Amino acid sequence: MKIYKVDKTLVSTNRISMMEHKPLLVVREKDGGTPQVAVDPVGCKPGDWVICCGSSAARDATGVKGYPSDLTIVGIIDKWEVPQDADTTS
Repeated sequence: MKIYKVDKTLVSTNRISMMEHKPLLVVREKDGGTPQVAVDPVGCKPGDWVICCGSSAARDATGVKGYPSDLTIVGIIDKWEVPQDADTTS
């Protein structure tokens, strides 16, 4: 699992049926990094720090065994001391 910060919502109206209507969010690792798309089954908002899992665990975390995801948010961090060198702005 890794820690990411939610940047924004990603709108994708055309999807394969297996993806259902689960929200998609753009997330980045705490050091900035490359933006990635994560499935959000827990209800996050931009600015939240979240815990994500990847690979086959990401598919299982959506609640649908064959779900096409390689990054899924599994929790919202309620309290975490953000390192001083991390960018905390949205």
